[in-house]
Amino acid sequence: MAPAMHPRIVRAILVVLILDRGICAAAENPAEALERVTIEVVGTTPLPGLAVPLKDVPANVQIFTSRDVDRQRPINVQDYLDRNAASVSLNAAQGNPFQPDISFRGFTASPLLGLPQGLSVFQDGVRVNEPFGDVVNWDLIPGSAISSMQLLPGATPAFGLNTLGGALAIYTKSGSEYPGGALQAYGGSFGRKALEGEFGGKHERWDYFVTGNWFDDNGWAEHNPSRVKQLFGKVGWQTEETDADLSVTLARNRLEGTQTLPVSFLDTPREAYTFPDINNNRLAMVALKASRFLGEGVLVGGNAYYRKYRNDNTSSNLNDNFGEIDPETGAVDTVQARNDRSAIDQESAGLGLQVTLAGRVLQRRNQFILGASGDFGKARFTQEAQEAFFDASRGAVPVGDFAGVTDALTRNRYYGIWFADTLNLDERWTLSLSGRYNRASESIRDRTGAAPALDGDHVFARFNPAVGVAFTPRNGLTTFANYTEGMRAPSPIELTCSDPDAPCKLPNNFLADPELKKVVSHTVEAGARGKAGDDHGWSAAVYRTDLVDDIQFVSSGAGATTAGFFQNVGRTRRQGVEIFGSARFASISLSARYSYTDATFRSSFVESSPSNSTSDAEGNIRVESGNRIPGIPRHLFKLRAEYGNAGRFAVGASLLTQTDTVARGNENNRDAGGTVPGYAVLNLDGRVEIAKGLEIFARVDNVFDRLYSNFAVLGTNFFAGPDRSFDPENTRREQFRGIGAPRGAWVGVRYEWR
Repeated sequence: MAPAMHPRIVRAILVVLILDRGICAAAENPAEALERVTIEVVGTTPLPGLAVPLKDVPANVQIFTSRDVDRQRPINVQDYLDRNAASVSLNAAQGNPFQPDISFRGFTASPLLGLPQGLSVFQDGVRVNEPFGDVVNWDLIPGSAISSMQLLPGATPAFGLNTLGGALAIYTKSGSEYPGGALQAYGGSFGRKALEGEFGGKHERWDYFVTGNWFDDNGWAEHNPSRVKQLFGKVGWQTEETDADLSVTLARNRLEGTQTLPVSFLDTPREAYTFPDINNNRLAMVALKASRFLGEGVLVGGNAYYRKYRNDNTSSNLNDNFGEIDPETGAVDTVQARNDRSAIDQESAGLGLQVTLAGRVLQRRNQFILGASGDFGKARFTQEAQEAFFDASRGAVPVGDFAGVTDALTRNRYYGIWFADTLNLDERWTLSLSGRYNRASESIRDRTGAAPALDGDHVFARFNPAVGVAFTPRNGLTTFANYTEGMRAPSPIELTCSDPDAPCKLPNNFLADPELKKVVSHTVEAGARGKAGDDHGWSAAVYRTDLVDDIQFVSSGAGATTAGFFQNVGRTRRQGVEIFGSARFASISLSARYSYTDATFRSSFVESSPSNSTSDAEGNIRVESGNRIPGIPRHLFKLRAEYGNAGRFAVGASLLTQTDTVARGNENNRDAGGTVPGYAVLNLDGRVEIAKGLEIFARVDNVFDRLYSNFAVLGTNFFAGPDRSFDPENTRREQFRGIGAPRGAWVGVRYEWR
């Protein structure tokens, strides 16, 4: 019998075999390569495993590290992605910096109930799309804990449900890779004050990392302050064969929004249409991930998590029944407004396991992964309503007590089993094959006893395949092509709000509505990327994603612009081009990203949109194949220029431009209000080291104080009276726009020790 190989020899073989010529050879454990400050590999599954060298990945993956993020000192994750990621745009529907919708290639990850979600988001392998509504609460992700982010396009099967347009994988810092600490404070416009601290280290096999953030902002507009408190901690244990991390994420945040404004209000963009609109978010999450080499070329990895989340929302809305006559009593409804108070009390847990086999097939390097996961969620949704009237400032003043409207319990069970294989056919060609079977079961139960028709059980299942090839004819040049399929199951919110004759207000009133179908995506992509040393890089890609039975939220156009319903609208398409280039010349670095996204309906259908100027007598419009999908700009251009000197100082400028978008409710593209105009915004940032480890930094957003909008919905303005008072007799059909923040400037200080 041959003698057993020493573990150190096994480690060396695996590093050479999997990570290809020492790309991550300096890492203590190749299964933890994604925690490093500098990375050149891609995690093709959410669970701990062996990453794949970028040159072997057949997709236009975008990678951002903490070093990239720190140079610009962004407010949060979404702020950085908006300025630096190709095909990413934000909208300001709420006017709050922590509540934007992120759109990537025309697919959305949003914190707000009302937009169908098409992106999956992971934090250290834990899916953070909430079971209730699949929303992504960006304010719960601690930015100072991020080591790297990878934006993977297309329906990468291993990432499971909601990965129609792509997946955002976030990896957090560890004490072994980020020893030392940092303290940071800044303040400035809008009464903004922020503190941030982090500390990490390593002792023998143990490492630890902790970071906390405190953010306080009065808001750039009236009635939209933010109070954010985040805490993240991680303890790790590592040997040559085993790596394990236990992390805790805590958050307690209060976010207020301004809602959208009618176009006639744009001369006073800091006002609120109605208020209040408040979200209180609380999170406690514990996650464990671990991996262990069982022998030569065999790695087992897995994770388990528990997540407790609660959202308390208070929002003001117009009374849609104002002025109507009760058929039983003959009384006229004179209630102007209603305050809606809702709560989402949610628990979720999950676990996953995967095995990675690294070796050779027909004398070719090969990596095979087999995995399975289960995610289980339970959410109780309650809602109460309170009669109110509007004061002179359009605040909803209560005139009675809250009365119960909805009390529902929802449960989600998501199961998946997947495989992924990466075969190096030779030194130039790499073939990738993968697939995943998803099964989603959802149940809804009425707890009031008054709505038994709400009770229901729904099951959605499908196998999604993917295939890709990468060709590297020489060092620094890779071409690629792929085909992927994905699936999204309707969320409980969508399943209970899909009747055009009974539109819901968001947060939703639950109803018993028609069944919805699952959404299926088909994506093809081709492109190339290249590097010339460490100073020049580029990439280009073309893609097309076709959706079958796509789900859209259709605004009903009632007084409350959040009223509407979900429906399957047949086929839709997103197709486009992405071009990226970067270069460094001595002390000057430049990068540019251009994205073209053509998002259109490919089926004809009729929808309710009574605020559309072309609607018929029943308030309906007809959407034709080829009409643009609302909220998605066709052209995006992002330019970044930075001048610096050996890390002692740097000055940077970021230009962000996008073309017009279509308002929600204008799905037929014929409303007299037209589109939302495009815009260009210039932002500046700078930093200077005044002593070892001590830095002063500053940033100026929207340097030229441009008034711009990046979101709109059609609605009815009930405040068209004198001094914009409540006047239901003289309502006006208008676009309601989400306004971007005006010019703001902040200065801060940061001290680091390593």
